[in-house]
Amino acid sequence: MHCEKYEAGECRSCQWLELPADQQLKLKQENLVSLLPMVAADAFQSPVASPLSGFRNKAKMVVSGSVEKPILGIVNSQGQAISLTDCPLYPEPFSAVFDVIKPFIARAGLTPYNIERKRGELKYLLLTQSQHTGEFLLRFVLRSEKKVEQLKNALPWLQQQLPQLAVITVNLQPVHMAILEGEQEIYLTEQQVLREQLNQVPLFIRPHSFFQTNPVVAARLYQTAREWVKKLNITSLWDLFCGVGGFGLHCAEKQTQLTGIEISAPAIACAKQSAQELGLEHVEFQALDSTKFATAKGNIPQLVLVNPPRRGIGKELCEYLSTMRPNYILYSSCNAQTMAKDIEQLEGYAVSKVQLFDMFPHTAHYEVIALLVKN
Repeated sequence: MHCEKYEAGECRSCQWLELPADQQLKLKQENLVSLLPMVAADAFQSPVASPLSGFRNKAKMVVSGSVEKPILGIVNSQGQAISLTDCPLYPEPFSAVFDVIKPFIARAGLTPYNIERKRGELKYLLLTQSQHTGEFLLRFVLRSEKKVEQLKNALPWLQQQLPQLAVITVNLQPVHMAILEGEQEIYLTEQQVLREQLNQVPLFIRPHSFFQTNPVVAARLYQTAREWVKKLNITSLWDLFCGVGGFGLHCAEKQTQLTGIEISAPAIACAKQSAQELGLEHVEFQALDSTKFATAKGNIPQLVLVNPPRRGIGKELCEYLSTMRPNYILYSSCNAQTMAKDIEQLEGYAVSKVQLFDMFPHTAHYEVIALLVKN
């Protein structure tokens, strides 16, 4: 993948860009194998590659510059504001949206936030596209409500130029820190949810709900989980740290007892909407802490599926699962180091399958899924 910003030394987010794609994948697979020395060689499946450009469905843009000439991108390690509106990681339709948003910022009088001076209102732009519909979710992250009415008044022009902006919101982030978003969301459109679909499973994206940023590889990941679970002939499962329900909804059959747990209420609302559309009747999704939910239960399903944040599932949940001993644990992770640490703490289990998914090309990061079987 060619990137002018990388060659100029302005953006180094893609640390591995100079490595050939097959070399990147080889190094990631070697890293995964080194982290799991207890796993038999034949348990490692072939890694799943990603498209090398245009694969991201989400852009997180720092807004710098002036109201007349805003810069959408990053502030690099040298303190320079670098435009990334032409970043090759984004699909082509993103560029057209950015081209219109820049003059809209001036129309709406949204002064970019200046970190040093602690002045201005517009901190970030968060743009997400549905691969299924082509529609976008656009979020303006503002410091306060001061410019919300101005933004609303200018909005008809933006919607006329970009009818593909299906969901538009304002997020309020008043803290003077590099925190991407605040708790309060103000919806500026009647539609509040972006519809996605992977492997014929409808999934929904709301502000504040986590969704994989590489839908092509995410579809392969979910489909693999579905195929592995189908061979187990299970009738009950928990989907812990479930997000919008991608794993559980892929793995549940019509008669499967599925319980999905996620701390984010917006994500749970999305999961419930998907389950209803799929006609799954034996499903329950709750907005709770996954560890607290699991360890408070006296019974356990045949399969526990976990997809935790980078910190892993932790000692408490590992000890609980080792005591309760479900037949299977399906562990998906974006941090193989913490996953490996957790697997070591899960007593009485062997990894029967493990596979790497290159969710983040041109970086050292990757997604991994492992099937653990009770000894």
